[in-house]
Amino acid sequence: MRAPQRAHRRSARAEYLLPREAASAGRARQLTSLFLDRPRRRVRRVDAERVDDAALIVSELVTNAAVHGRSPCRLRVEVSDARVVVEVYDASPARPRLRPLTAEGESGRGLAMVRMLAQHFAVTPAAGGGKTVRAVLAAD
Repeated sequence: MRAPQRAHRRSARAEYLLPREAASAGRARQLTSLFLDRPRRRVRRVDAERVDDAALIVSELVTNAAVHGRSPCRLRVEVSDARVVVEVYDASPARPRLRPLTAEGESGRGLAMVRMLAQHFAVTPAAGGGKTVRAVLAAD
């Protein structure tokens, strides 16, 4: 009798430490786009629209971490044939708040955009303090 075989998950992951400053959002967007655009042997290529969506999500989450976090943030991007996962960790235990959108508001739209673009969105307390904000997108 043959033992059941597990499906081998093909994925690639990158992790970046970004300083707590406004410029980190642009740098995170650039790093995410470069990582997702890179051809890989084991993982199907991510389409341009999904790369743009992931870059926008990363920009918003890193901006929030730079403004409200208490430390540099850690960005993790993982891609597989089925999905793109973006995680941003910062040392603040405060959960991000979704604010009501107003025509006059100059801020507060970022988290709403993230939730609209992501298939799944979660905030998880991290062991030892802080939190990880996670957004999952379908790969295509």
